[in-house]
Amino acid sequence: MFKKSIAIICLFTLVIACDKLDELTKFNMEYSQRATIPSTAGIDLPFDVFTPEIETNSESTFEVNDTRKDLIEEIKLTELELVMISPEGADFSFLNSIEVYISADGLEEIRIASLDEVPEDAGNRITLDTSDADLKEYIKSDEFSLRLNTVTDELMSTDHELEVNSTFFVDAKILGL
Repeated sequence: MFKKSIAIICLFTLVIACDKLDELTKFNMEYSQRATIPSTAGIDLPFDVFTPEIETNSESTFEVNDTRKDLIEEIKLTELELVMISPEGADFSFLNSIEVYISADGLEEIRIASLDEVPEDAGNRITLDTSDADLKEYIKSDEFSLRLNTVTDELMSTDHELEVNSTFFVDAKILGL
């Protein structure tokens, strides 16, 4: 009976230790870049806005978190927020819908976030619905870029500059454990 109790306690301790260790292999990577939505000559027409290529710096981020590229199990986009930078006082009410796509060298472009109906009272920040796609190959690459496909529902006489803030959740192994 005593040996059985010791075995159960040891097993329970091992499970708890593994769970705590597993939590150490999970972290977020955040990126921020700017994009400009140009003034428009029409409404309800889709057009693309491209961000500059973003250096992932993934190797150094993985190293800080005690892992390497080859030990990454999964990377998912957990949040994508757009913040209006200029013109002053502008908001996202001019948007009807928006989709965001990610691409990297040698990888197919895929949709990672969208908002099918931007509310009229959206304000100067909107959070998009994110996909459930595993993006590890995109983030493990040296650079990636985003493409915003937007549809406006009103005329814009000036360019609108916005910030694209993205948070990626990384699940990795700690040096092979």
